[in-house]
Amino acid sequence: MILVLGLVLLVAAVVAGVAGVLTNDGSAHALGPHGFSVLGYHVTGPTGTLFLYGIVVGALAVLGLGFVLSWARRTARLGRTARRSLEQSRVEAAMVARDRDDLIGQRDAARAETVDVRANSSGGDGPAVPVDGRPAPSEGTAAAPANN
Repeated sequence: MILVLGLVLLVAAVVAGVAGVLTNDGSAHALGPHGFSVLGYHVTGPTGTLFLYGIVVGALAVLGLGFVLSWARRTARLGRTARRSLEQSRVEAAMVARDRDDLIGQRDAARAETVDVRANSSGGDGPAVPVDGRPAPSEGTAAAPANN
């Protein structure tokens, strides 16, 4: 909304200024008793009147430009906040992945230790089988679960 209002004010001020300059050029349109015209509107009066209208048009242009720039600042601030949030979530995801990898390593080490303990306690009668029925990672071949 602010952007649209700012653009409308800015464009209106530019159009009025350009139209005033282009329609009143040359010595035939010198400011005098005949005045000047902008977009079909004929203005008569002293030179101060022209100056006053120029100030109003310039103020409208500055107001419109201010609206457009405030919209641009707001958009940039929102983008900066989104980028920071994205970077923070990436860092958190990397930390979670590192923790997951550590836990997987601990689990694999515990399984290997369980296999070693069972192998030592079984007396070497056959292949050691972990509690969950899967072969130990270092065996390489699948062993059938032992019947107790």
